[in-house]
Amino acid sequence: MQNKEINQEKSVNEKNVEVFNRYFPGCLSIENDNKLTLNVGRLKALLGDFSEIKEEGYGLDFVGKKIALNQAFKKNNKILKPLNESTSKHILIKGDNLDALKILKQSYSEKIKMIYIDPPYNTKNENFIYDDDFSQSNEEVLKQLDYSKEKLDYIKNLFGSKCHSGWLSFMYPRLLLAKDLLKQDGVIFISIDDNECANLKILCDEIFGERNFCSLLSVVDNLKGNNNTDNIVNTHEYCLIYAKNKDLHIFKDMLVDENEDELMKWNIDEYGYWKEGRNIKGTGENAPREKRPSMFYPIYLSDDLEISLEKSNKYHIEVLPLTNGKEVCWNWGKDFLQANKHELIVKKVGDNYNFIKKQRPLLGDLPSKKMKTTCYKPKYSTSVSSATLKQLFGEPIFNYSKSIYFIYDLIQIATNEGDTILDFFAGSGTTAHAVLESNKSDYQKLSEGGGGYLMA
Repeated sequence: MQNKEINQEKSVNEKNVEVFNRYFPGCLSIENDNKLTLNVGRLKALLGDFSEIKEEGYGLDFVGKKIALNQAFKKNNKILKPLNESTSKHILIKGDNLDALKILKQSYSEKIKMIYIDPPYNTKNENFIYDDDFSQSNEEVLKQLDYSKEKLDYIKNLFGSKCHSGWLSFMYPRLLLAKDLLKQDGVIFISIDDNECANLKILCDEIFGERNFCSLLSVVDNLKGNNNTDNIVNTHEYCLIYAKNKDLHIFKDMLVDENEDELMKWNIDEYGYWKEGRNIKGTGENAPREKRPSMFYPIYLSDDLEISLEKSNKYHIEVLPLTNGKEVCWNWGKDFLQANKHELIVKKVGDNYNFIKKQRPLLGDLPSKKMKTTCYKPKYSTSVSSATLKQLFGEPIFNYSKSIYFIYDLIQIATNEGDTILDFFAGSGTTAHAVLESNKSDYQKLSEGGGGYLMA
């Protein structure tokens, strides 16, 4: 399958802007009048000069933004020490995830195909426990970021607090580093709830680029509803999806569970599953015969609706591509039709005959379907994830862990064999579990070594 950018040649100017924004996202843009606009302040920040970063107000300009950027670009003096020598492609890192991301950048820059994270939700009931390291002296920070001592003390107190600015300052450096780890066709999934969903969307627009936003999923994880005092009972959370480069990433279809109603829509023949697709008769502006003369030809049918391109005593019913008496084209050429007659269903409608293409599943041996923005399966529920943990450890040692089956489906639509998956809020290890299950259930992945995971 060709990449999207191959289908439309870009100008040298557009290519240069694309390369520039690959390394300095959001700094350079082409306006409607084809004039270039450079965000000097953002470019300086990405090069280590934070003097022009604004922090007043609320939104993208949040209190603590300068020091959050400083945390992302500050040199890391820590090293990764293995507990034992191993050739496993799976790695579990114990330590601060900000340090871990900086260490991983040395070996995994632009090598991660998929990132899934379930960060702290900044709810009223919990403080997130990550206490970022401010090991630089106050004098260094004051000089580099142009802060007063009073403002520096105020901002340091925000980190790890429940306010929006504190949470954004916590997430900002981690997402900046995560973007650098993603391959050009990589994708990140971020689970979040109502408290910070809107802010996270704006933050990710800045980091990954608004045009690389893919979707916001509503994931039903508690159909009975959460116990709260609100009049409207909440049954879902969100999953925000961004690509590193949306033009390069292609989402695959999910496998359909055998017990799903979706399975009833499919038939099976000697070539596998199929369901009715489109009529191969042309429509639209390229449908008229004069547009594609070679695609206008007769198809011959037998009395039991078998197909032939040659007229005979058996194949005596002639069918031409006509719409309201006007000559149009088939979408299949003669040679292709001859080789793929088994992929057509013939239906008689009144005095006419329709040739319907069999739609085949795109993935595996079972029918598949696109992931929808509202995600609901009973096994996505938190009760199922608690039961899984209890089965493994004898008790549900984590509250509100994600379902392995939800992350499994994300892996199915976003990765291929040999891809590496990162989760830098490892928690209960659900992502690692899902990767192992995906490798085990997908024979092709298993036979080629399977995907690997990095957990921090």
